[in-house]
This record gives sequence, structure tokens and C-alpha cells, in this order.
Amino acid sequence: MVEEQETITRLHVNGKEIILIGTAHVSRKSAEQVKEMIEREQPDSVCIELDEQRYQSMMDHDKWKNMDIFQVLKEKKATLLLMNLAVSAFQKRAAKQLGIKAGEEMLQGIQSAKDTGAEIVLADRDIQITFSRIWNGVGLWGRMKLLSGIILSIFSSESISEEELEKLKSQDTLNAMLHEFTVTFPELKKPLIDERDQYLSQKIKHAPGKKIIAVLGAAHVPGITEEIQKEHDLKQLTKRPPKSKVPAIIGWAIPILIIALIVYTFVANPSAGIQQTISWVLWNGSFSALGAAVAFGHPLTILSAFVAAPITSLNPFIAAGWFAGIVQALIRRPHVRDFEVLNEDVFSLKGFWRNRVTRILLIVVLANLGSTLGTVIGGADVVRLFLENL
Repeated sequence: MVEEQETITRLHVNGKEIILIGTAHVSRKSAEQVKEMIEREQPDSVCIELDEQRYQSMMDHDKWKNMDIFQVLKEKKATLLLMNLAVSAFQKRAAKQLGIKAGEEMLQGIQSAKDTGAEIVLADRDIQITFSRIWNGVGLWGRMKLLSGIILSIFSSESISEEELEKLKSQDTLNAMLHEFTVTFPELKKPLIDERDQYLSQKIKHAPGKKIIAVLGAAHVPGITEEIQKEHDLKQLTKRPPKSKVPAIIGWAIPILIIALIVYTFVANPSAGIQQTISWVLWNGSFSALGAAVAFGHPLTILSAFVAAPITSLNPFIAAGWFAGIVQALIRRPHVRDFEVLNEDVFSLKGFWRNRVTRILLIVVLANLGSTLGTVIGGADVVRLFLENL
């Protein structure tokens, strides 16, 4: 049974009354409505469209102080962390333009639940799993385009366009920020929206008590209204996608081919083989070094990217950006203050450049992107020189 009234949707599922509040993430009225509804309805549980990580970020402003940048680099999480920070920056810029706090309606839901004694349920899927499933679904070219778009969003003006603000009124931040990519890659809709609707609906209907309020982005309400009538396997929805063998095969096939072509050319024509080697080193090293330089890396960081890229491009298990990031972290080790103000520095382009933590993340990502581009161009030049010397 469904009863709808503007932004409020009432459902009756398995003997429970479920009230969905479709919020606009950049609207103060949504926060006021959340407060009013929780106080009036006195629910047993309040479900919030947050995962544990985003909840902790909202509630604990000091959590960044405990981050170990070397551990982030070691666990190869620099890209995921940069994506998280980019989403946070996008949300904060929008909130500032409208004169509200980022995620104010979620904070109000948490506070009102505490005030009324309702149990708080964090109902959204871990954002890292969502990013992982998105990452797995777009392929190599899609990953480069996705990363480029995220980086450009960091480097763009601090103002959010009217069109983007309108999207935020009916979508959550992640959906709004990645909207363009769902047009280019329709397969992203599944991990970004459909799977989260299924996850949210399952968490909501199994929340404790007979009366449940769920505070959600308005875009999720139609999907949840439909999916909540079905059963969904949370274990399946939270599985990290298995790694395809195809990228690994391609990852090894390209360096094996490059090495074979250079060795063959060396045997047939040593001078041409030397030319191939120089071409491979210069294209790879230069583009990776350029990426580190664009991120204002230390000269030794730029040099390490140049030296590492031609070698790491021949091994799919290592990347030039990791070496460049570690060198930068050793030379320009982040201070406690960098972690303390990280949550604020991601708000502006100037802050991204100034903060030593985000500088390291940008160096890792841009050096890797440069190395990938250098591999494509350098590899093509190796093939050209091989064909010319057959």
C-alpha cells in the first residue's frame, strides 16, 4: 500500500509503516521538514541515506588527523580517496552558494532521531563499494575519462552552475556529480542508482520497530517505492566485483609485445632499436613527469615520475604515480595541520594545491594518467619504427 503527499511517501510493508521523506540535498526547507516529521510521527527508527564512512566524516571533523598517507598509497587507495574528496568539494561549493550546511537534512535527521529516542540506521551502501563497482564497469578508457572529469571538477570554478544546482534539488550529490557519465556510460546507472535503491530499500524495511522514517534524496524515492516490495541479497550487493582477466591479459600482452618488438629490432637493426628505446623512455617519462609537474610536485618527484614510468609501464602491478607520490610524501611530508584542515581545503582549488595531502593524491593520479597516455603514444611509436625496419 502506498500513500503519497508531495515529498512524503507512506508505505505499508510486512506490517510496518514506512515514511519516505524525499529531500533536496541543498534545501533548508528539507531539513525543516525532516525535523517536523520526526517530531510529529515519533518513529521507532530513522534511516539516513549515509554509510558509515560518510556518517563519521559528518560527525567527527577530526577523523582526517588519524589518516596515514603512506598507508593510503601502500593500499592503492589514492584514487578512491581523491574521488571522495572531490564529491565532498562539489557538495560544499553547492551548499555555500545556497547559504546552508552540506548535508544539513541528514544532520537534522540524526539529531532529531537522538532527540526523540529513535534508533539511527545508516541505510546506504559503503561509498567505496559503489566506487569500486562503478570503476569496474567502465573499462580502461572509461576510467581515464571518469578520472579526468573528476579532476576537472576540482580545477573548475568554485561556483556550481545553475543546471548542476537544479540537479542537486532532485538527486544526491554523487548522482548529480556523475550525471554526465551515466549518459556516456549507461551501465553506470546500475551501480550508482539501481543497486543503491535495492540496498536502501532492504535496510529500510528491516529497520527496528513498526514505524520507520527514511531521510533520502528525492531521486531515490521512486526506485525504493518499487524495490521495497522485493527481497534483495545485501551480501551480493556489497560484493566487490571480481577482477576481470581481460585487463590482466592486456596489461601483460602490451609490455611483452613492446619488449619483443624492441629486442627484434635491436637484432635486425641496432640503431633503430636504440631509437625505439629512446622513444619509449621519452614518451612515457615525459608525460608522467608532466602529470607530476601539473600537480606542482617537487623537482625530485617529477624526476622520479620520469624515471619510473618507462619501467612501471612494462609491469601492470606497479605504477609510476605510486613512486612519485611516495617521493613527494617523503620530501614534503604532510603536517598535522594538513590533516586538520583537509576537510576545509577540499572546498577550493587553492586549498587543493596548498594542502600537502591533496597535493600527493593529485600527483599520484596525474602521474599515472600521464604514464598511461605515454604508453599509448610510445607504444605506437615503437610499432611504427618496427614496421619501418622490417
